[in-house]
Amino acid sequence: MGNASHYDPTKKRMFVRGISGEYNLKHELERLRNLPRVVKSTSLQFTAGPQAFSKHYMEPEDGLGQTLHIHLEEYAPGGRSQMHGHVNEAVFYILDGRGYELHDGVRYDWKAGDVAIVHNNCVHQHTNADEHAPARALVIKTKPMYMFMNMLFQKRVTERPTEPTPTQGDFVPREDVDWSQPWHDHDHDHGHAHDHDHAHAHAHGE
Repeated sequence: MGNASHYDPTKKRMFVRGISGEYNLKHELERLRNLPRVVKSTSLQFTAGPQAFSKHYMEPEDGLGQTLHIHLEEYAPGGRSQMHGHVNEAVFYILDGRGYELHDGVRYDWKAGDVAIVHNNCVHQHTNADEHAPARALVIKTKPMYMFMNMLFQKRVTERPTEPTPTQGDFVPREDVDWSQPWHDHDHDHGHAHDHDHAHAHAHGE
């Protein structure tokens, strides 16, 4: 959780949180029981971009848990992630949009309602196949547990894109209250409106 980008090379990232104390860990248990049980989306911001944005709901540095990393991904129209690999598995529940995975060079298409599963040690990349609408996925992975067991290998093959796609315009990630509404690409819609007006005028001899 937090609002700092995980892709900022100047920021150190906490993969596993240290736990210390007396043997019965009484104070740690009390701390856990006093933590909030609901993470409010409004308390978080999307980071990174301009093609792939992330909002991190749960990870070890929050102190909420030690085994899961849960984050929301939003891909701009035509956007893609970095290509990378890690030992841990990951599950992507596709909330909306359509796109595809590249897993070790093999393409797997997905759409809203599907679940994309990234297997262990797979070099992969996530891509929004729609050049005029965003896509969104909830990601659940047990990376912290793998790290705790010294399964440490992970590497980026390419970095996240640093330039917008040709079709995304001034896209920014949708707030959660808005994401379930139909997406309107204003430039794309304007083009359709222009075509409609042109056809109407032609039909009436204007």
